[in-house]
Amino acid sequence: MITGRETFRKSERLCSRKTITSLFESGNIFYSPLFKVVWEKAVLKTTYPAQIAFSVSKKGFRHAVTRNLLKRRMKEAYRKNKQILYSCLVRENIQIAVIVIFRGNSLIDFPTIEKSVMEMLYNLTALIRENKKNC
Repeated sequence: MITGRETFRKSERLCSRKTITSLFESGNIFYSPLFKVVWEKAVLKTTYPAQIAFSVSKKGFRHAVTRNLLKRRMKEAYRKNKQILYSCLVRENIQIAVIVIFRGNSLIDFPTIEKSVMEMLYNLTALIRENKKNC
């Protein structure tokens, strides 16, 4: 399940159309300075506690090269810092599905994206704990 290596495997990526549709219909939403995050508790067919997808708007970035660069930077920042989220999810014994949508309108460097991803992960863990207490 959780290894000592920092990896981002195919089974950790959110690909299911059914889950994605469910997220947009009934998921919880919060905003960080760079991202819109849609998340929901889910029963996943994987041993990992979270599945995640990244998106960059075509309206804000016309060229696919730029969109792909931003998604690669977001994935790398998540890969390096996902233990923040995983430790909380394992402790609470739940699985979640997450979509991260980039909201900015200019190309951002990696350190700024990494800082924002870490902030987003801390906010997400706080919301998960709060949601768990309300249940």
